[in-house]
Amino acid sequence: MSNPLDNSERTVDPVRERRAQVAKWTLLANRIGYLFVALAMSLFFIAFAFSFTATMATLIIVSLVIGCLLLAPSIILGYAIKAAERDDIERGF
Repeated sequence: MSNPLDNSERTVDPVRERRAQVAKWTLLANRIGYLFVALAMSLFFIAFAFSFTATMATLIIVSLVIGCLLLAPSIILGYAIKAAERDDIERGF
């Protein structure tokens, strides 16, 4: 007889495994993206308070662009993963 609490007989769903992996990378990209946006805001206020040079403007723009490039897909993928998980739970998978 098999023990119902024994997890060794459970099959691993490759779709859910891949979804968990994508969720991990999405969360990392989300955190790094917000970090770059915060850096851009900090640099802007520092430049506004002291001296707004071309170098500071370039740093602000570059950090803001990097933050947006990381955040846009990570936010969309995050919502997609949450919706897929919610759908799996509703269907009983």
